Amino acid sequence: MSNVIADISMSLDGFVTGPDPDLEHGLGRGGEAVQQWVFASNESPEDRAFLEQAEGSTGAVIMGRRTFDFVDGPNGWNQDINYAYDHPTTAMPPIFVLTHHVPSQTRHTQGFTFIRDGIESAVSQAREAAVEKEVVIMGGGETIARAIAAGLVDMVRVHLSPVLMGAGTSLFALIDQQIQMTQVDVVVTPNATHLTYQIETTRKT
Repeated sequence: MSNVIADISMSLDGFVTGPDPDLEHGLGRGGEAVQQWVFASNESPEDRAFLEQAEGSTGAVIMGRRTFDFVDGPNGWNQDINYAYDHPTTAMPPIFVLTHHVPSQTRHTQGFTFIRDGIESAVSQAREAAVEKEVVIMGGGETIARAIAAGLVDMVRVHLSPVLMGAGTSLFALIDQQIQMTQVDVVVTPNATHLTYQIETTRKT
C-alpha cells in the first residue's frame, strides 16, 4: 500500500509562498527564498541527494488547481524544469489535479488527470497509480491542509528554509484540530532542515 506524503518547503514562520502568488510569481513576491534549497542543490551534494531520493520514490503526485495553473503557465514547467526539477528527461509520475472545473485548454497535454470529485477520490486514484511507491501531495498549502484534516495523509515532509517571510500562504491555517505526529527523520543540509513526521491517525480511504 502506498504511503501518502505531504511534501512542501516552508519558511520558519510557516509560509509556503511569499505574498500575492499569481501566474507570474507562483511562489509569490520573494517566495523563492522558501525553496532556496532546491535552487542551490547543484552546489550542495546534501540537498541534491535529498532531492533525487524523493524524486525516485514518487509514484504519483497530487496538486491543487492553483499550483497546476502556475505549472501550466508561461513561467511554469518547461523543457528544462519539471517535477524532476532539472532532470526533465526523467519520466514524470502521473499527476492528479484537484479542480472544480476542467480547463478547456492546457499547455501540458499529457500526464495530468483532473479530479472533480474531491481529495478523497484524488488520493484513491493516485494510490492505485503509484503501485508500491509514494503518493506525494506537493501543494499548494490549502490542498495539503485539507488532506491532512481529512485524515488522508500518512506522513508530512517539510523542508524548513532558514528565512522569515512575514506574510504569504500559511501551510496550516486551515487546520482546526489537534493532530499528533511522531518525528521519524531529520536531515540537516546547508540550505534547509528536512523534517519527516508520521501522522498518528487512521487512514480514511
